Amino acid sequence: MKGVISTTGSIDLWSLYRDVFAAHAPGLTVLRREDVGDRAEVDFVFTFIPPPDLFEGMTGLKAIFSAGAGTDAIMACPSLPAHVPVFRVEDADQALQMAGFAAFHVHWHHRDMGRYIAQQGRGEWARTVTGLSPLYRRVGVLGFGHMGRAIARGLMGLGYPVAGYSRRAPEPPEPGVRHFHGDGLGAFLAETDILINVLPLTEATRGLIDAAFLAKLPQGAALVQMGRGGQVVEDDLVAMLDSGHLSGASMDVFETEPLPAAHPLWSHPRVLVTPHIASIPEPRFVVEAIRDRLSSL
Repeated sequence: MKGVISTTGSIDLWSLYRDVFAAHAPGLTVLRREDVGDRAEVDFVFTFIPPPDLFEGMTGLKAIFSAGAGTDAIMACPSLPAHVPVFRVEDADQALQMAGFAAFHVHWHHRDMGRYIAQQGRGEWARTVTGLSPLYRRVGVLGFGHMGRAIARGLMGLGYPVAGYSRRAPEPPEPGVRHFHGDGLGAFLAETDILINVLPLTEATRGLIDAAFLAKLPQGAALVQMGRGGQVVEDDLVAMLDSGHLSGASMDVFETEPLPAAHPLWSHPRVLVTPHIASIPEPRFVVEAIRDRLSSL
């Protein structure tokens, strides 16, 4: 099968992946778009931020693969063929990375680690001696697909009570998780002390996490934003932190990336900012996932 590697983003996918395809998927031929003779012979495309005309002439296309967990830039491409399936990266390694990242931030908020960082700067010794068991913090996973399941399993292994919310009831349900779906979002939020968002970006989720949404969480709840930029109304988040309704937030994705230097989230004392690193695809596992998926088409 013949594929094209293409992106207009800051990462050179061709240099990063060409040798990996050769080593781990030798049955696949991959080319840069400019090296393709007859576009009708292209079977698959591997991209993240495609140029607007990328898919023109690719009449034999069978699949499109995203180089990351998100597909929003691909779905917005004007030349995207409506009949061709688009697959996001869903390898086991990335799920483990996401689960570990989520566990770190749940611990950060549950154990109030930001407070101890501040105390260290002041040379202050003050301990919290009650409420330390994970049983005291109900964790809610917003978005219960491949990544959401891995996050839930990891946190349950650490003793946290975990609930999940998805648009439809997950099949199969995850043992030990309290599932909410459909019109159960309000009830899910009301029982969530630490909310982890791993939803994809869609028209329904853009701007979803606003003041009204956050107000449905219990007083003192925390947010771990691992989904996509554009889902959190950042001004509303800052206001809810300032009011004391939220005790803290971990933000890994933003409306504008890189996060502008003057943005208030950089300096907010209750916010931990990371530069979109909850998971970074390992090229080998990405290529193996593409190879296996193509073999089943």
